[in-house]
Amino acid sequence: MKRAFDLTIALIAFVVLLFPMLAIAFLVKVSSRGPVLFWSDRVGVNNTTFKMPKFRTMHRNTPPIATHLLKNADSYLTAVGPFLRRYSLDEIPQLWSILRGDMSLVGPRPALYNQDDLIAMRTARGIHRLVPGITGWAQINGRDRISIPVKVEYDEYYLHHKSFSFDLRILWMTFAKVIRSEHIQH
Repeated sequence: MKRAFDLTIALIAFVVLLFPMLAIAFLVKVSSRGPVLFWSDRVGVNNTTFKMPKFRTMHRNTPPIATHLLKNADSYLTAVGPFLRRYSLDEIPQLWSILRGDMSLVGPRPALYNQDDLIAMRTARGIHRLVPGITGWAQINGRDRISIPVKVEYDEYYLHHKSFSFDLRILWMTFAKVIRSEHIQH
């Protein structure tokens, strides 16, 4: 049921967001040099690596580490980067990852390929068996503002309490937080 729900919502969202995606792609292209999409190596279900697309919000010379770990991260942002991040518009291309089956709407956020500590902690607790999501329990409870051990605790809570109604609750809370720009790294 979860996969069918993910596919249905992703297809509807893709159709509804087609013109906004084209407008965002245009803004990204004219505001900075480089490709419109950034394809990030991420760790998916059972620790397999996949390519996750995002609208590019950082300049091409940005080191491949989590944004909150960058020194002076704002200096790497493109002209439209802060706006896209503030409203999580850079995440829209991840609908493609849902359609491919690499991601779900709800699940633990996919780790960067080089976040060895996060990957090891998730593997030790069985979280690596979950399909990663665009949003998740840890996302709505602090995102990058919480430590990795706390993030893993939230992921483990989701692992043991996952249900369709819990996913709907997480989606609703995500929508509310995006509208209010809460817990979003600018």
